[in-house]
Amino acid sequence: MALIIGATSILAEEAAVVHDAEYYILEAQNGKVWEVEDGELDKKLAELKEKYGTTPNLIHLMWDDQPFGAVGIPAMQQLRGFETPNLNQMASEGLLFTRMYTEPSCTPTRAAAWTGQYAIRSGMYSVGFPVEYEGFAAENITIAEVLSDAGYSTGFFGKLHLGDIEETYPHNQGYDEAFTALYNQAVSLWNTHAEAANAVVGLKSELLAENRYQKDETFVRDGYVFYIEGEKGGPTREWCGIEAECYRKFDIEARDRTFDFITRNAEAGKPFYAAWWPLWTSFLPEAPKETLQRGLVAESYHKYLDPDVGQLMALLHDLGIAENTLVIAMSDNGPMTHNPPAGAGLGEGPFRGGKGDYLEGGVRVSAQAWWPGMIEGGRIAGDIVHVTDLFTTFARLAGALDHIPTDRVIDGVDQTSLLLNGDGFSRRDNVMIYSGPVLGASVKDHYKTHWLSSSTQALGGLTSVYDLYNDHREENPIVVGGFHFKEPFRRMRARHEMWIQKYPHIPRAHGPAYGGIENARPETVALSEAPEALKNLPFGMLDYIEQLPNLPFDPSGDVGIGGN
Repeated sequence: MALIIGATSILAEEAAVVHDAEYYILEAQNGKVWEVEDGELDKKLAELKEKYGTTPNLIHLMWDDQPFGAVGIPAMQQLRGFETPNLNQMASEGLLFTRMYTEPSCTPTRAAAWTGQYAIRSGMYSVGFPVEYEGFAAENITIAEVLSDAGYSTGFFGKLHLGDIEETYPHNQGYDEAFTALYNQAVSLWNTHAEAANAVVGLKSELLAENRYQKDETFVRDGYVFYIEGEKGGPTREWCGIEAECYRKFDIEARDRTFDFITRNAEAGKPFYAAWWPLWTSFLPEAPKETLQRGLVAESYHKYLDPDVGQLMALLHDLGIAENTLVIAMSDNGPMTHNPPAGAGLGEGPFRGGKGDYLEGGVRVSAQAWWPGMIEGGRIAGDIVHVTDLFTTFARLAGALDHIPTDRVIDGVDQTSLLLNGDGFSRRDNVMIYSGPVLGASVKDHYKTHWLSSSTQALGGLTSVYDLYNDHREENPIVVGGFHFKEPFRRMRARHEMWIQKYPHIPRAHGPAYGGIENARPETVALSEAPEALKNLPFGMLDYIEQLPNLPFDPSGDVGIGGN
């Protein structure tokens, strides 16, 4: 206890930020070196600010379900039958991460990016589908709130997937403007086109035969809202609708709004942060095919995401702000290798496992950083970095560390030195990987232990360790030869859980769905109101909401957790 609590923070500006326990072990040993590095980094950043008149702009581009090597490495793309020349150019001109960790699925990763915390700390560890009646709680502090307090314009454009209650909306969580998809790509099938093709079944009653055995017309109801827009302090509006054409138009609109947001702020000379998180693929295939793979993944890269990235880089150069803009481009978790949609092209990468797994294949993703003139091109980093690190790094670059809340643990660490100095300069050597609400695995350096079995059952105790350099598929555990790792890993976990006791988690919030939408359709409003026939029940129609947190964790929403 004394070692952790007594550790002296080297960085005065960051002294109040509470990190996870393991950080203080590293800081106590490396802090003096970090202090020297930070002095040099501060000079470089000060020179940049003097040149442009503002702290740097920040763009976080994140898409879904892709393994390490999906972009940035042409040889690996050739194995998969597609290419992304613009994303590959971005990687070759910047820094390619080989050990970027995320959470195992989209909702947890997006919560982690927003808060700088493992998703367990905000209660957002599981994936939801319409209608949820729950979501990201107002007590959380997002990166948009931190940067807004430092004078940044903040915009959110794309997929959120953090719930469907009013307090979850991005423009109610610190963003000045937001254009939001509330759910994931599954809703590309929640329309009459997909029902007609049997791609989704039993949803659109107008296309179904009359069912004389149906007694409950409220079990599955319509009235969903998929897309919303709004500004901080202003009204929320539904955008377009729920049909297939709205799904495809959404990403185009999100891109255009992102570029407009960038242009307006660049011309006004105001620093900005843009979260651009496209849906980027649909489960309804489109013709004609343009790649050798022919899958949904390759086609979406080729037709949409990669050309848009080329336009982004060109825009930043045209506006004269490329050197003053950091772009982080990455996927949010590994591929859906367990029961993927037909024809998706969601192949497993070099690591075992995929979306939902605590295996490397679930949480080790494609990622790169681009910052012309600041990041030397052609660099590759073998260091561990985690999606939560973006929160703290963005705050450092924006001069906003003082705005980070100090009443909770911030798992993200400042990785400015890694960005600007390159390989070997990370300030973390460990990651905790949760399987839903349970710790699934821990990584320290290039060693990893599993706390759960492949059936998501807790192991009786740590019995094996994997050497990720020699067994990156986690198939051949070191047993007798790795007994010396048992107690160090147990101590690492004990410190982590001790800190949880000191700084308890924030639960997810619950309430009526789609609140505050000024143009809500009657059927949408009815989703949170009892139909006339059910107004005399012995319980309220939404009373069950209070029981949702008590339900067992459902791994079916995070397909393949712990799978082999």
